[in-house]
Amino acid sequence: MADTATTASAAAASAASASSDAPPFQLGKPRFQQTSFYGRFRHFLDIIDPRTLFVTERRLREAVQLLEDYKHGTLRPGVTNEQLWSAQKIKQAILHPDTNEKIFMPFRMSGYIPFGTPIVVGLLLPNQTLASTVFWQWLNQSHNACVNYANRNATKPSPASKFIQGYLGAVISAVSIAVGLNVLVQKANKFTPATRLLIQRFVPFPAVGRLSCRHAPGCSSLCKASCAWQPSAWPCRWPSASSRKCQRLKQPN
Repeated sequence: MADTATTASAAAASAASASSDAPPFQLGKPRFQQTSFYGRFRHFLDIIDPRTLFVTERRLREAVQLLEDYKHGTLRPGVTNEQLWSAQKIKQAILHPDTNEKIFMPFRMSGYIPFGTPIVVGLLLPNQTLASTVFWQWLNQSHNACVNYANRNATKPSPASKFIQGYLGAVISAVSIAVGLNVLVQKANKFTPATRLLIQRFVPFPAVGRLSCRHAPGCSSLCKASCAWQPSAWPCRWPSASSRKCQRLKQPN
């Protein structure tokens, strides 16, 4: 019965694809081919697409219901592959696949650019004081930690103490690196004022780059999104409706 339902859904989707350039829909699979850099790049753009932040509650329910109909073989006639891919994109962008709960908007992958860009601007502001340096580094690491936690692998919960320990370590390290480098640059007498100012603009990069992936245990969606740039990391099961644990952890040596 399950095989019949799946076959019926696939047949309905295939028949409806005649007027669409979208590839045949596959539930829980990436829309774009992952064997090429361009396909992985398109997949990555889909993940961070900020337009999904404006999806209404009604549209979300419709997308979820459409995917349920496809799964159970009750898809109504006329539904196109494009509609199915769009529904899956919306569901994966908003709902956590393990808990099926909505992810808070600033911590979604689609919100990483619009909510993270002001923080990056703050990190690069010129002539920062000690207080402003500490504030922007703390805010950046806090945002990254919340994104990691919101997109965590919820099938294997980790103790809160482990998350807090990683968060505090990241904040302290980032602040120490940024403040320490600023002090060293200011005391460097060999540099002209213009050169010193230019170097100070790059101080946030080592602090951010060194610690951006050390906030929470497990494999977050940030890790999975980075798979788009690493062909050696594939095959990867993500995005999947059942698990967010990166398949890289299970790859043979």
